Amino acid sequence: IRPDMGIDGVIDIREGRHPVVEAMPDTGVYVPNNTYLDNDSNRMAIITGPNMVGKSTYMRQVALIVLMAQIGCFVPAKSANISIVDRIFTRVGASDDLASGQSTFMVEMNEVANILRNATSKSLLILDEIGRGTSTFDGLSIAWAVAEFIADKERCGAKTLFATHYHELTSLEKNLKHLRNKHVSATEDGEESV
Repeated sequence: IRPDMGIDGVIDIREGRHPVVEAMPDTGVYVPNNTYLDNDSNRMAIITGPNMVGKSTYMRQVALIVLMAQIGCFVPAKSANISIVDRIFTRVGASDDLASGQSTFMVEMNEVANILRNATSKSLLILDEIGRGTSTFDGLSIAWAVAEFIADKERCGAKTLFATHYHELTSLEKNLKHLRNKHVSATEDGEESV
């Protein structure tokens, strides 16, 4: 569909689909899903759920739909109201740069630092498993601090999808009025997972 573009800060995607995944042969049924982000009470989503249920795919889908809309493309969704963003930042996937002495954790921290320095309240952030390259408590502390920093409108205030296995982060919803918890799960229907 042709998305409606705006400047009101709302990203509202109904029955969105991943444009690459659904085009791949033998991927099975891709379940469409909704996304709603705004500048108020739905500015940040902490996304939890087990491995392989589609958290990363969902977040990438949102980034791709926003990017496609902003360059003038039709998007794979039933409807889409997309507010213009100034930048899309992602921290997805693990990689290292051992040739220059950078571990996976150091690469992640440098990328996160760059995002936190440059993101604005008009940016879209896609963060996947921040803090996983170190010990559990250190990783949780880093992820918690990053989430609090982004949620603070005076410091950042960007629209953010933040996937994590640190379920402790879900307690942030009690203290941060702009954050909502989302949980992704899968069920089996006969021989298919949906």
